[in-house]
Amino acid sequence: MKTISQFLSGIKKGDFLSLARVLTMVENDLEGSKELLSIIQSNVSTPVLGITGPPGAGKSTLVNALIDKLVLQGKKVAVLAVDPTSPFNLGSLLGDRIRMSAHFNKPGVFIRSVATRGSVGGLSARIIEMVDVLRASDFDYVIVETVGVGQSEIEIAGLADLTIVVLVPEAGDEIQHIKSGLMEIGDAFVVNKADREGASGFANNLTKMLRQRKPVIPVFKTVADKAEGIDELLSWINAAGQGDHSRKIFLYTEKAFRLIQEHRMRNVGKVELQQRIAEAFSSDDFNLYRFVSQYD
Repeated sequence: MKTISQFLSGIKKGDFLSLARVLTMVENDLEGSKELLSIIQSNVSTPVLGITGPPGAGKSTLVNALIDKLVLQGKKVAVLAVDPTSPFNLGSLLGDRIRMSAHFNKPGVFIRSVATRGSVGGLSARIIEMVDVLRASDFDYVIVETVGVGQSEIEIAGLADLTIVVLVPEAGDEIQHIKSGLMEIGDAFVVNKADREGASGFANNLTKMLRQRKPVIPVFKTVADKAEGIDELLSWINAAGQGDHSRKIFLYTEKAFRLIQEHRMRNVGKVELQQRIAEAFSSDDFNLYRFVSQYD
């Protein structure tokens, strides 16, 4: 068994075996993970790209196309594919993400699928920690792909330096519903499958809706499975960088909030909580707020 310092040395050198082991330690909160995280040195200059949007928008295909372009440029890419389903059914890994399988054995590409494990918000503190581990390695880009279910697509804004929302022309009928959530968090929008009927009209409507946001939010049209529009998107990513100082403070605040929240809730289980409430509720002077104060 390697020591913590040996693991850290390994991931800095780009050793994928060490990286995989460290990610497993962090994901499962195994012995040594807290010590490792307390001394890890993440490279804050490594951009974290959040790719999100509704199911079926072609996010995995878009990520695949981005990897193709970056590998040709000699870049090293890490992908964390967040699966909101059970970690046992591997639905996403065996479904859409099979399109990334061609990259699994490439020396400059590391792909990991991870479950949210029932996190209420969609993105657990474990995922935040895993991203920091990836940034401690020698990757040029870290991509986090989330399935737009629940609040995971909103919370990605608190994790990624740049958030890219992927939509399809058929989403035009649901544009008002999209506005209530995803519209506020995207740094850029991608209308994928842009060779379909109505794509140009949808992209134009989307651009008009985004005019109220400052700075101007770009809208790209892509056909990811044909690598169309990917160069333009990648050029914007490289030009956009990581945003301004105030955005970085926001990102770190969001991360800190999630980590503190999980730490304080570490010893609070719903089953035990229900049992204790049942016992306390039988008392004539039961008061919910007085009960909750025990956990302060």
